[in-house]
Amino acid sequence: MFDTRRLRETVLAAWTASPARFREDANAEEDFALGGYRDRLVVELAQNAADAALRAGVPGRLRLSLRHGVLLAANTGAPLDEAGVEGLSTLRVSGKRDEAGAAGRFGVGFAAVVSVCDEPSIVSRETGGVRWSRAETNALVGARPELAGELAGRDGHVPLLRLPFPVETGETAETTTETAARPSETTEAVAVPEGFDTLVRLPLRDDAAEQAVRRMLEEAGPALPLAMPALETVEIEIDGHARTISTDGWRIATESGAFTPEQVAELFAGRPTEERARPYWEVRWAVHPEARTPRVVHAPTPSDEPLDLPALLIATFPLTTDRRHVAPGPLTDFLVGRAAQAYVRLLQDLPATPALLDLVPGMMGKGELDAAIRREIVRLLPGTPLLPSISGVLPGNQARAVAGSQEFLDKIADMVPGLLPAGWASRNPALTTLGVRRVELADVVDMLSGDAVQDKDPSWWRSFYAVLPADDLEAIGAVPVPLADGRLVRGPRGTLVLSGTLSEALDGAEGSGPGSDARPPLDPALLGPLGLRIVHPDAVHPLLLRLGAAEATPRTVLEDPLTHAAVTESLDSADPEPVSQAVLALVDAAGLTAGEAPWLSELALRGADGELYAAGDLLLEGGSLAGLIDQDVPFGVAAADLVEKYGSHVLAAAGVLDGFAVVNDSDVLLDLSECDHDLDLEDEWIEAVLDLLPEFDVPPVAREFTAVRDLEYVADWTSALGLLSRPPLRAALRPLRVLVAGETVEVPSYTSWWLSRHPVLDGRLPTTLRLASGDPLLFGLYGDAPVGIDESALKMIGVRSSLEELLASHGGPEELLDQLADSSAEVDRAQLRSLWTALAGVDPSRVSPPDAVRAVLKGAIVVAEAEEGPVVVEAPDLLPLVEDRPLVLAPFDLAEALSEVLDLPLVGEVVTGAVTSSGVERPVPPEVRSLLPSTPLSYVEHDDLLVDGRPVPWRFFEGKVHASGVEGLARGLAWASGQWGDRLAVAALLRDPGRVPLLLAEADLDPVTALG
Repeated sequence: MFDTRRLRETVLAAWTASPARFREDANAEEDFALGGYRDRLVVELAQNAADAALRAGVPGRLRLSLRHGVLLAANTGAPLDEAGVEGLSTLRVSGKRDEAGAAGRFGVGFAAVVSVCDEPSIVSRETGGVRWSRAETNALVGARPELAGELAGRDGHVPLLRLPFPVETGETAETTTETAARPSETTEAVAVPEGFDTLVRLPLRDDAAEQAVRRMLEEAGPALPLAMPALETVEIEIDGHARTISTDGWRIATESGAFTPEQVAELFAGRPTEERARPYWEVRWAVHPEARTPRVVHAPTPSDEPLDLPALLIATFPLTTDRRHVAPGPLTDFLVGRAAQAYVRLLQDLPATPALLDLVPGMMGKGELDAAIRREIVRLLPGTPLLPSISGVLPGNQARAVAGSQEFLDKIADMVPGLLPAGWASRNPALTTLGVRRVELADVVDMLSGDAVQDKDPSWWRSFYAVLPADDLEAIGAVPVPLADGRLVRGPRGTLVLSGTLSEALDGAEGSGPGSDARPPLDPALLGPLGLRIVHPDAVHPLLLRLGAAEATPRTVLEDPLTHAAVTESLDSADPEPVSQAVLALVDAAGLTAGEAPWLSELALRGADGELYAAGDLLLEGGSLAGLIDQDVPFGVAAADLVEKYGSHVLAAAGVLDGFAVVNDSDVLLDLSECDHDLDLEDEWIEAVLDLLPEFDVPPVAREFTAVRDLEYVADWTSALGLLSRPPLRAALRPLRVLVAGETVEVPSYTSWWLSRHPVLDGRLPTTLRLASGDPLLFGLYGDAPVGIDESALKMIGVRSSLEELLASHGGPEELLDQLADSSAEVDRAQLRSLWTALAGVDPSRVSPPDAVRAVLKGAIVVAEAEEGPVVVEAPDLLPLVEDRPLVLAPFDLAEALSEVLDLPLVGEVVTGAVTSSGVERPVPPEVRSLLPSTPLSYVEHDDLLVDGRPVPWRFFEGKVHASGVEGLARGLAWASGQWGDRLAVAALLRDPGRVPLLLAEADLDPVTALG
C-alpha cells in the first residue's frame, strides 16, 4: 500500500547521482539521533500517539511496554498513511504542519529511535506498516559502486530511516530485486494489540540501549499527558509491572490563539518557513500540590531550557536548530508575556490559601528565559486579586499582613484594612513580591487609639490581651490599658493590677480598730485620692504583669511612686484626710510594723488639738516614748478617733511615735547620695563608717540595716538606755555587718555610734568612761560608768573595758594619748610605763603625732607639750645628759618603736654623748666574769668622767665601758654584757669579792619565770 519500493528507489537514485546527498542524510540523521533527540524517545513516541488521536478525534491512549529487550508502543488514533510514511522516511519534512494542535511539527522526532534500535517498525491495524533495517539498507547501499567510497568512509554506517521496507502482516511480502539482497526473505509478522490502532516495535540494540530506555520509562511522568492533552492515558509496563500516568489532581491554565498575518510578519521574522505555516500559539501551565514538577520548559516537548518555577510550562516557543533551547526573539518575547498572564490566572484559579505563596516566584532565574518569565509574572502579581481578606479577595498591593492568631486578627480587622487571615506568614518573602505591606505588631498597637477603640469596654480589652502575641514584649509594651477611673493609658508599666488578696483584704477600712478580729472590705474608691493607675478589674489579664504592671498588693500600692508623692504632699494638701485614710488602710492591710516604711512619717495626720502634723511629729498618748521626750520638743499627740479606728500598731507603722521608732532596711548602699533614712547625723555616721573600711571600688552594702530614730529628742537617758539595752531595741546596738571589697567587715551601728557621741551617761560621753570591771590600766584616765546598765550594751555604745580593745579600735591609740595628755587624769609611774609599753606595739600609721605627752621630769609625772622637748630614752647612760628634759620612759628595747609612734626623738638624736675626759684602761676583775660571762676584758677608768662636758658615773661609748667609781663600773659592765638586770649584784661583788659564792647561790634560787 505504501509503495516502499518507489521510496527506496527514489532515495537510492538520488544518493547514486549525488553521493554527497548520501553523506548529508547520514550526518543529519546521526546528529538528530545522537544529539538533539538522543534521550527523547519516549516523548517522541508519545507525541506521535497524541497527534494520531488528535487527527482521528478520539481519546488518546498510549501503552509503552518493555519486555525481553523489545520496546512496544501501542496507540489509538489515525492509522499510518502514505504521508506519514513519507514524513517518517524524510528528515525535516513533517506531514503535520497544517494540523492545529499537533505536537510534532519539525519532521525529525522519529529519528530518536535510531539511538537505541536498528530494526524499527510501525504497523496500523487498518493500513499495514513499514519497517527500517540498518543491515538491509547497508546491503542496498553497498550494492551501488558510486556509494562504495562514502560507505567505506563511514565504517559502514548508513542513514537508517531513509529506506522503508514493507512489514509482513500475514500476507506474502512484495518480491523485488532488492529483497533478494536481504539476509532473510521474510520478517516476523507484527500484530497490533487489541484496543489499539497502531503499534511501534523497537528491538533494542544492546544492553546499554535497554538500560537507557528503561531509565526513560521510569522517569516518564504527568508531563507527557500535560504536554499532549490529546493523550488521556499513558500506560507504562516494564517487565510485567504496569503503571498508568494521568493528570488527576493537576490544576491547569491554558491560553491559546492564532496569529494575524501582521503578527506573523512581525513575530516570525527570521524563523523557518515550516514555522510560519503554523500561525498558532499556545501556553499551558500545570501545577500539582504534591507532585514534583520537571524544571525545564516544554516546547511542547522537554527542552534543556531551565525553569525553576514550581509549575510545568508547556508553550509553543520557537526552538534553536538543536531543538534543545528556546530561540530568542520577538516571538519568544510575545509568548513570555502570554505565559506570565496564564501563570497569574492559574494562581487566581487556585484556592486562596497560604500554599499559594509557594508558587510566587522570586526574581532570580536559572536562565535568561526563566528570569524573563519571572520578571513579567512579578510585574503582574501586585495588582492581581489573589489574597483573601474580610472584604473579599484583594490584590497584594491592597493587602496587609500581621503576625498572630486568627483570634487576634479578628480583633484588629476593623483597624487594619485588607488584613490577611492567620497562616499567611507575615515575613514570607512571597508577600513582599505580591506587594503586601507587613504591619509590625508595634504599629498595630499604635493604631489602638482614638475612634478605633473608644467604644471598647474593659472586658473587650481583656479578651484582646488574651490573644495578643506576646513573643516580643517590647513591641507590645505600649498597648493601651483601661483604668478603674475610666482613663485609657498607654502601656501597663506603672499601672497596678488588683490581686484577689487585695480586692478582698483591701476592700474596706471600717472596723479595723483594736477590738476587731477581721478587716471588713475596703471600698476601692478609697484609693482614688492617691492618684494610682489601677487597671479596671474587668480588663485584668496576666499579660499586663509581664508588660510591667505591678500586682496591687497592699505593699506594692504603698511602694508606688504616686503613693509616695501623695504622702509627701499631704501636709500641703487642702484636704489630706482622704489620702491619710487610704494610706492607713493600706498600712493595716499590708501588716507593716513600726519603722518598716520610714517615709510614711511625712503622712499628714490630725493631732488631739485638731491641728495637722506629720505622722513622725505625733506621739501616742501613754506611749513609752512620751515620758522620755524633752517637753520642749513640739510633738503633738495623735487624735483619739484615729487610734480607735486604726489601732496604735497601724499608727506606729505609719510613723506615729509610740516607743522608739525603728528603721529596718535591707541591702543598704552606704553612700551619701543613696543612704537616707531621715536619721539625725546620718551623713556623719556614713562618713565615719567609710573611714573604717578598706579601700573599695564599689560602694559597700549593709545586708540588714536597723536603727533607732528620734534619739535627738530624748531627755530621760537613764530610762531610755534601759529600753535600748533590752530586746528588741538592743539589736540596733549590735555591730553592722558590711560587705566591702569581697569581705565582710563589722562597723559600729548607727544607733551605737550616735550614742557614743552624745552625753547619754549621767551627762558624760560613753567614750570617756570605763566599765567598773574594766582594765586597771585605764583607771584615772576614764571615769566610772554608771552601774545598773548591762555592761555589754555599754561596751557597744563606746564605754571602755580594756586597754587591748581600746588600742585595737579605730582611733583608740589617739584617744589614749589624748587622755594621757589631760592633766586632770591621774596616772602613777608603773601604770604610765605599762601604757607606754602597750603603745609601742601600735602601728605608727594609725597615730597622728600628739601635741602633748605624759612624761617624767626630775622624778615627777607631768604633761609635756611637744615644744618643751620631751624625748624617748633608749639607754640608761644617757639619762644624766637629759635630766632637765621631760622623759618618756619605757623598756629600752621598745624605745625606737615608741619614738616612731609618738614622733618624738630618742635621746641619742638630741645629744652627742661623746666622752670628753681621759682615763686609764684597766682589766675587768676576774670575779665579775662569774656573774657576767660575756663581760668585756677591760674598761677605762676615769677620775672624773665627762660626757659632753658633763660629769656622769658611766658611759658605754664606741664599744668601751667608761666609768668612775664602783657603781658606774657595775652599771657599765652589766649594760655592755646585755645583763642590765644584774647591775646591783655586780656592784656588790665589786665592793666585796668574797661574796661571790653567796650571790651565785642567790641567783640559783631565782624562779623559773625569772630565768625566761
